[in-house]
Amino acid sequence: MQARPLPIAVFALAALLPLPLITLGLAEGRVWLWAAFLYMGVLTLVLDQLVSLTSGNDVGEDFPAADALLVAIGLSALLLLPLATWGIAGDRLDIGEKLLLFFATGFWLGQVAHPAAHELIHRPTRPLFRLGAAIYVALLFGQHASAHRLVHHRAVATREDPNTAREGEGFYRFARRAWAGSFREGARAETRLRGDRPGLHPYALYLAGSAAALVLATLIAGLPGLLAWTGLALHAQSQILLSDYVQHYGLTRARLPGGKTEPVGPAHSWNTAHWFTSALMLNAPRHSDHHVHPGRPFPALRLSEDAPRLPWPLPLACMIALFPGLWRRVMAPHLARIRKSSPPDTAA
Repeated sequence: MQARPLPIAVFALAALLPLPLITLGLAEGRVWLWAAFLYMGVLTLVLDQLVSLTSGNDVGEDFPAADALLVAIGLSALLLLPLATWGIAGDRLDIGEKLLLFFATGFWLGQVAHPAAHELIHRPTRPLFRLGAAIYVALLFGQHASAHRLVHHRAVATREDPNTAREGEGFYRFARRAWAGSFREGARAETRLRGDRPGLHPYALYLAGSAAALVLATLIAGLPGLLAWTGLALHAQSQILLSDYVQHYGLTRARLPGGKTEPVGPAHSWNTAHWFTSALMLNAPRHSDHHVHPGRPFPALRLSEDAPRLPWPLPLACMIALFPGLWRRVMAPHLARIRKSSPPDTAA
């Protein structure tokens, strides 16, 4: 039996609850930091197994509170980064508490702030887009605001997309290719889009903003602050790349007669239907519907019956992907099932 679609209050509670735990941890220490770490690293997976899966259909399109939640998460992320940097680089916490703070904050940035930023860069209003881009800039990953929209959405599930993992490709090889490729292809796409228009190239703003973030980190706590901020950013970036890796692994769009690629459809992204991680990650696991309808608000994303589904919650799938041999073995039967039910590539 499936649960009913999630209301905004559930998204807000799941996504925002770690923030007071982390804040109390900065003030009071270990107990609260353990609570924040276990919430992000353990409780989500347990709740996914204890409660039935979500449905994703028959919901409306108008969610006036959705953007407000995205803004709250975005502003919280921009505040949390300097606070966590201060806590990790300072001398108030012991080494164990610093590690808990690092991982709890990094998981929240990668699993909550990133989905919020991702939603914001798809919003048509300039202030919301700028907030989403600012989150990626603070995470030293500003190019994602361009490459995701202009390259990934256009070329997903093809060889032209740096962020589509090929069958058999391990995560670590993919991450190097995807990071460099998305930076390069995003810059090219922005240059083509701008043409001869005056003003700064978006990449100049991304790089300047990230440099300013690192200066702020140094002002907060010197070299330890710089290292802490950079470590948190890399932790979040690794989760962004893991999500891309898992959600498109091995899926390809067929070539049609004449050489064109078939339109993007539900079959070109992996999805999960686990209720709590769906709430925590703002329905990011409903990835197929997002690619087919990129402007659809996150509470309205649907789970198509035609979309491939993974048997694990998205964070657990990302954890498995850290072990390339294991990932290839467990994904092989799922890819075989998908390909058996797909029409042949007419260009083959």
